[in-house]
Amino acid sequence: MKGVTFFFILSPSILALFHSCQRKQMTIFSTPRDFSIMTSRLLHSLTKVGGNTTRNVPSIIKRAESTLKHSFKGLPTLVQEYSKASTGLSKVTTLPNGIRVASENTPGHFSAVGVYVDAGSRYETDKTRGISHILDRVAFKSTANRSADEIVAELESLGGNIMCSSSRESIMYQSAIFSQDLSRVLSLFSDVICRPSITDAEVEEQRQTAIYEIDEIWSKPEMILPEILHTVAYEGNTLGNPLLCPPENLESMTPALIHDYMKTWYRPERMVIAACGAEHEEVVDLALKYFGDIPKSKESLDSVMTHIEALKKQDLIADKSQEKASFFRSLFQTSNKTEPTAFDIATQPSHYTGGTSFMETGPETLLNHVYVAFEGLSIDDPDIYALTTLQILLGGGGSFSAGGPGKGMYSRLFTNVLNQYYWVESCQAFNHCYTDSGLFGIAGSCQPEYTNALVEVICRELDLVGRGDVGRMGVNDVELNRAKNQLKSSLLMNLESRMVQLEDLGRQIQVHGKKTGIDEMLTNIDKVDLEELRRVANRVVRGAVSVSSGGTGKATVVIQGNLKGLGDLSKSLSKL
Repeated sequence: MKGVTFFFILSPSILALFHSCQRKQMTIFSTPRDFSIMTSRLLHSLTKVGGNTTRNVPSIIKRAESTLKHSFKGLPTLVQEYSKASTGLSKVTTLPNGIRVASENTPGHFSAVGVYVDAGSRYETDKTRGISHILDRVAFKSTANRSADEIVAELESLGGNIMCSSSRESIMYQSAIFSQDLSRVLSLFSDVICRPSITDAEVEEQRQTAIYEIDEIWSKPEMILPEILHTVAYEGNTLGNPLLCPPENLESMTPALIHDYMKTWYRPERMVIAACGAEHEEVVDLALKYFGDIPKSKESLDSVMTHIEALKKQDLIADKSQEKASFFRSLFQTSNKTEPTAFDIATQPSHYTGGTSFMETGPETLLNHVYVAFEGLSIDDPDIYALTTLQILLGGGGSFSAGGPGKGMYSRLFTNVLNQYYWVESCQAFNHCYTDSGLFGIAGSCQPEYTNALVEVICRELDLVGRGDVGRMGVNDVELNRAKNQLKSSLLMNLESRMVQLEDLGRQIQVHGKKTGIDEMLTNIDKVDLEELRRVANRVVRGAVSVSSGGTGKATVVIQGNLKGLGDLSKSLSKL
């Protein structure tokens, strides 16, 4: 029997959203648990007017749940219900220097605490390309107060799970520790974030490690192809910047360059200190003690504000349809004599280009890998709930699994593809979601001689989910309700995890300044009906997202393997 796993990229995933490697959060094949992890991070403030999709940029910082504003020790604080089924509260206090401190005091023997910095590969320039990759590798080295050996000794004595990882839109320092060690962890995080030494020897060591890591990832299609997919889909801008440091840039990664990057992006107003399983008052006190001495920025680059500005720019691009090309160039290109400012980079919207990339690996290749994607939706889009439901509904997986219930054996890609075509090795839907764009599609693998047929099958499945005139081949209420229930249960079960809950809290506060409650998420999932699902499927698959994003609306196709015999794919893609 063929088993099933779900596939996606992350963001905003929660808890190692991208499992391409434990240190780099690139998206690869994951389980239904990971799907809900991604969803709990991605489903943020959404608005819907009538039956039409609209985006009111300022509305992203509004919430339907109960929100109280008051002060704690003279500091502005927001208090929100975690869930009507729970007595816990989400509290957010802003320190005088701009750092946001968020907490949810849910009971348990362990606490989880993290520092989230609004940085990452989308904010890199030609000069700093790949620096996020190196930065997360030198995270727990020597500091002004501790040697590298002392850092290692502290990490080992704390036990638990302590890590640093970088993604396209965030650099995250996270830990799960005993509650009594909260002060020690925040002291450690303060040192490695605010006072790192970053010596020549440490950087050189990580250069050598990065070379091995890059070679290892390039040898595994399931790890590198999602990365290439982004590079093709957002050619030359923001989300198309590589997560891995390009080999030719390794030599330019110097301590001075890394310190300069941290000085630009590690600003207090772009940081969130989040904690779960701890008293808010204690977390605020510790944040003031260990991070309160960071000076307030002379020119604010607040993470919530810059995300709003990026969305405004994206709306302008979409509105300038008649002069889109020249207007786009004015936003994304600067004079050769002028370097873009930090504000320019932070507020640069992503631009979906689409395109194709075919990579020949030779006749000895056993399997060809195919990715077909379209511009998806941002975390603020009203249709994101329907799209995540659609991903669950499509589902899919590999040709072999340990089996068992709850693995999506009734998803469409399992019943219509994996169970019908013996030559399909894997076929699964993915959904990469970010603050201002996304990628949605299907990835599959097969024997080389069936590559054209696999593209045809993928396009057929994407076409069918948006049609209501194909009878039994279309989506029905039973499938939809099953997908909605699976999405809700996965979301709730994964939020039981301290680390999932932590990243969900930290990333939401980083992007929006507030948190979308779980009750609101569940309500919006319940509202998705067949008409809504088909409308959203057509919006994405037919390229209509470009109306609101300014993208091209074209498909993105990446194929790797033995490409002898690969035909013209335009006929298959034209059916969408």
